Amino acid sequence: MKRYLAVIATVAVAVSASACATLTRGTTQQFVIETTPPGAAIKTSHGFTCPATPCTFSLPRKEGFTVVVTMEGYEMASAEVTTGMAGNGAAGMAGNILLGGLIGMGVDATSGAMNDLSPNPLQITLKPVAAPAAVDPAAAPVAAAAGAAG
Repeated sequence: MKRYLAVIATVAVAVSASACATLTRGTTQQFVIETTPPGAAIKTSHGFTCPATPCTFSLPRKEGFTVVVTMEGYEMASAEVTTGMAGNGAAGMAGNILLGGLIGMGVDATSGAMNDLSPNPLQITLKPVAAPAAVDPAAAPVAAAAGAAG
């Protein structure tokens, strides 16, 4: 009888631990930023940087953030990354309801482990800086003469 109780207790602990999103998913996520053209510099609102895309970061799942992209010859671009409950996070929450109780739900909710960052990968197409309009040298004397005549 003791043997069966030990097996049941072991299974209950294993199932309870596997239901907790903090343990099964972790509080960070691999996040990828790609640009067209590649080679742009990246800075996030929470201080992560990358000198040249493509970049892969291990970022906290808990909060959304802003990404700023710069590259010489191209307009600066920015994008918002959001966080929200993922399908796997919902499964972890369901496991907490069944086995982990309020403590497991609280830990998962405050750690952000139930969330995923989106969009992932983040893909940004940079726009070239507009070249200044070329002045037609043949039209310049005409314009100057028109101004002098008036």
